[in-house]
Amino acid sequence: MGRFIFLLVCCAVLASCNNGKKKEAPAVPVTPPDSLVNPVQVDDPARDSVLLAQTKEILTAFKKKNYDSLALFIHPAAGVRFSPYGFIDTVNDKLISAAMVKSWADKAKRTNILWGTEDPTDDPINLNIDQYVKRYVYDVDFVKADSVKVNAFIGSGNTINNLAEVYKGCNFVESHFPGFEKKYEGMDWRSLRLVFRLIDGKYYLVGVVHDEWST
Repeated sequence: MGRFIFLLVCCAVLASCNNGKKKEAPAVPVTPPDSLVNPVQVDDPARDSVLLAQTKEILTAFKKKNYDSLALFIHPAAGVRFSPYGFIDTVNDKLISAAMVKSWADKAKRTNILWGTEDPTDDPINLNIDQYVKRYVYDVDFVKADSVKVNAFIGSGNTINNLAEVYKGCNFVESHFPGFEKKYEGMDWRSLRLVFRLIDGKYYLVGVVHDEWST
C-alpha cells in the first residue's frame, strides 16, 4: 500500500513539472536589414522602361540647356548632387536644389559655382552651370550613347566607384561610350550615370555622376 501511494506521488510530481514547462515557439529566421535585396538588384521591366524614358528626357534637357524641364525631375526637397568623377565626394560635390535648377532658366542667374576639385590636380572646379555641363555632364552626345543599361556599371577606370554605397536603395541608368579614337585604345571612354530615388511613387533625379579615365 505504501509503495502504491509513493508511485502516485511521483506521477503527480512529474505531471506538474511537465505542465510547468512552456512550449518554445519555433525559431523564425530574421533577415538582417543589410542583407535585404536592394531594389537595384531586382529585375523590373516596368521600372526600367520608366527610368530609360526619364533618362532620355533628362539628357535632352542637358543637351539643350533646358533647365526648366530638368527641374521637373528633381525632388523639391531632396535636390540633386553633381559629381564630376566616378568617386562621389559627399562633402565637396555640389548638392543643388530643384529651385536653383529652375532659376537657371534665367541666364543672368547662371553664376559660377564651386563644384569640387579636378582630378588629379585638385584645382577648384569653379564654373557656371553651362560650363560645368559642357565639361562634366554632357561632354559627349549621351543621347546617342553606344550602351545604356539600368542598374549595371559599364565604364570602369582607375577611380573608385562608390555609387552603390552613397546611393543605397536607389536605381541608376548608365549611358556609355567605350572610346572615340583608336590611338587611345579605349582610355577615352565616357560614362554618365543618372541616379534615381523612388519618392511617393515617383522616380526623382538625385545624382548626376560623370565618369572617365583619370590620370
